[in-house]
Amino acid sequence: MKFASLKELIEKFPTEESCREFLIQQRWNGKPVCPHCGYAEKAYVIEGGKRFKCGNKECYKKYSVTVGTFFENSNIKLKDWFIAMYLITAHKKGISSCQLARDLNVDQKTAWFMLHRIRGMVSNQAPEMLKEEVQVDETFVGGKDKNRHKNKKRGYNDNKGMVFGALETGGKVKTKVLPDVSGKSLKGAINEFVHPGSIMVSDDARGYSQVNQEYAHVIVNHSRDQYVNGAFHTNGIENFWSLLRGVLSGSTTKYPTSIYSVMLTSLATGITRVT
Repeated sequence: MKFASLKELIEKFPTEESCREFLIQQRWNGKPVCPHCGYAEKAYVIEGGKRFKCGNKECYKKYSVTVGTFFENSNIKLKDWFIAMYLITAHKKGISSCQLARDLNVDQKTAWFMLHRIRGMVSNQAPEMLKEEVQVDETFVGGKDKNRHKNKKRGYNDNKGMVFGALETGGKVKTKVLPDVSGKSLKGAINEFVHPGSIMVSDDARGYSQVNQEYAHVIVNHSRDQYVNGAFHTNGIENFWSLLRGVLSGSTTKYPTSIYSVMLTSLATGITRVT
């Protein structure tokens, strides 16, 4: 099920009952299954349909459709959760907790809580290594030195987080915050993300020179104004950095580097609209 607009989603789920019915159908195919014992033969409807009671004589526990999901232990309305998921995934430049709070008419702490639960839900719990043709690159994330007072300027890359990225051509992106751009750091990230034997496409940065034995290494020599080497290029990962910068500039900018890594992870999961 896809929604072309927020209005369409709200019309589809006007009440809490409609949201619950949708979850029951999606999770259990319309027939409640006890999350405590797995019993599916019989369930008693209680509290006006808000919860169920297991029909297993050895269990008899009460449960709702949200038990075991990221909606659990939350007093937030399902309708608000559905709208939040749409807003978070529909905005190209992301959305801050302050903006989400205004859109949902909730306080900022509630919006922050919702953002983190949704990002955790879409994160890849069992990631596969990238393979075949993989573009790699790195970028720096953080405040601009020109915005500091004169006596606090430290240089272009000081106080910035170094982020490594790997993109499988036509596939997924993986990112990781690294301490530096040394060959050791880059090689460790590449070995973690890229399947041995793959074609690895990079620019001519010195740090990538140590990976020739594990991968078929194709270099696009940017220092010599080369942007395509035969059929190979790094345009895909560079476009990802461009998108990332747009997201960060459209969000709250006073995040520490550790929070940037959370935002990067969310971007790299390939989030789509509510389906």
